[in-house]
Amino acid sequence: MTLEQTTCEDLKAFERRLVEVIAYYQPQTKRWRVMFVVVALCTAIGAWQWLTDPLTSQVGFVQSLVNHLFFTISSAVLITLFVMGIHRRVVAPSIIVSRVRQVLADFNMSCDDNGRLILKPRPTT
Repeated sequence: MTLEQTTCEDLKAFERRLVEVIAYYQPQTKRWRVMFVVVALCTAIGAWQWLTDPLTSQVGFVQSLVNHLFFTISSAVLITLFVMGIHRRVVAPSIIVSRVRQVLADFNMSCDDNGRLILKPRPTT
């Protein structure tokens, strides 16, 4: 096998592995995104109910939160999700792709969002 054939096979193997890694993260990312959207919507709806309640201005802060348990629980869940790192899990494939693009730029290459390699033409001197 020539050096060029070996290099081509190595690039194909790298591309296959990169596509496999990104494809592995896609279902997990979708689940985390759905969970984040549902909890964020629940928090927004609870906040709207909390802010439009006329009793909110007449009672103390803690009593107001006790009166609106839906908002209190959904906001606690949202804060817990952020502490657990949902913001990183939602964008995990794009983080991987951006870091791979940074490394591949040194070799005059890039990749698409699915992990397929893009070979850039050599600059003419």
